[in-house]
Amino acid sequence: MSAANTAITVPAMPATPGDLVHADLRWRGDQAALSGSLLSLYRRLDAVFARLGSLEHALEIQYPVLIGAEHLARLDYFRSFPHMCTFACNLDRSDENLKAFARGPGMSETDGGVALTRLAPVTHVLTPAACYHVYVDRAGDDLPAFTSVTTRAACFRRETYYAPLERQWSFGMREVVGLGTADEVKAFLERGRTRVERLIEAWGLSIEWTPATDPFFDASKNPKFLAQKLDPVKTEMIHAGRLAIGSINFHRNFFGETFAITRDGEPAFSGCVAFGLERWVKAVLDVHGRDPGGWPALELAAAEIFRE
Repeated sequence: MSAANTAITVPAMPATPGDLVHADLRWRGDQAALSGSLLSLYRRLDAVFARLGSLEHALEIQYPVLIGAEHLARLDYFRSFPHMCTFACNLDRSDENLKAFARGPGMSETDGGVALTRLAPVTHVLTPAACYHVYVDRAGDDLPAFTSVTTRAACFRRETYYAPLERQWSFGMREVVGLGTADEVKAFLERGRTRVERLIEAWGLSIEWTPATDPFFDASKNPKFLAQKLDPVKTEMIHAGRLAIGSINFHRNFFGETFAITRDGEPAFSGCVAFGLERWVKAVLDVHGRDPGGWPALELAAAEIFRE
């Protein structure tokens, strides 16, 4: 891929709504910086969700922020979600090109973006979903038993608009992923849902479980979409009737086939329980207010629920 004198810009962002102003939130138009009580709440929520992985004997892995474009291409991600991609771009390293960029204005005077010269081939993308790394990591593996992995990732998705803690270009995602036979994965997801339902009740939140479109299939391109509508594979946790703060996902053997991961000699099935961390922070604020003194005892409730 190449570009000559190309400027990269982002859409105009709405101002932070007044009811979302918080002393520990710094809103940058498309990304949030957390400190103090909000950062503590973010970490506490993540620790509880990571414990869900511990109950499944999940190996915790910290993956890099970049994922190879070749892997997303195997998922047909670029044709399905070109509007969401955040590409890791670099200048072509030829002396002529680098000197031309250095002599240039740096920032475009017309649109405020970076005034780029010729780009090197784009080989990596900023991670759009935490679980993708798990399947890349296990590509070609023959699993001797049900396998679980948990990871937290900074994820990146372009949107038409952004809102603090609700819709951000970069956000934190905790996932617990299971791979095995269809029955093993379905049982894993059922255990996960039961535990999350008990957490939601103990924390005083009101969440609706709503069947949703599987993000791994595009209705216009993939015949599996019809089967998905008849047998939903994604269930979202909806807060306040509008905000998906997490999801339970049954991928069937899609990733097993794509990345040659097998279990008992057949393509492995997979599923994940996913949590959008900033959105869970928002849910706690909406229900229990901004004063940390009014927030639920997250860890105590989890300890009681997870006593297994």
